[in-house]
Amino acid sequence: MKINFEANLQFQQDAIKSVTDLFEGQPSDDSLLEYDFDIQGELHSIVGVGNKLILSEGQILTNLQSIQETNEVEKSTKLDGMNFSIEMETGTGKTYVYLRTIYKLK
Repeated sequence: MKINFEANLQFQQDAIKSVTDLFEGQPSDDSLLEYDFDIQGELHSIVGVGNKLILSEGQILTNLQSIQETNEVEKSTKLDGMNFSIEMETGTGKTYVYLRTIYKLK
């Protein structure tokens, strides 16, 4: 058996773009957080970027409606919390899409 991996399938790129477009207008935060932990005489450093969503729920809803229109999905009239899902068929590369989306959102 030979596995053939294609990194740029259009439907995967569209799924990634749909998620990242949800945060259209959110500025990139370049502030890094650094923490040092001294464990048994060893110095460990953790570097990360703090999450701070400054978009209003109204802007998120507008972005969501734009994405829904692009993907020909019925538009939401309101947000029911801030929980969103990526729904794809089995075997279409959801894990790849999830990981690549996380990388794009950083």
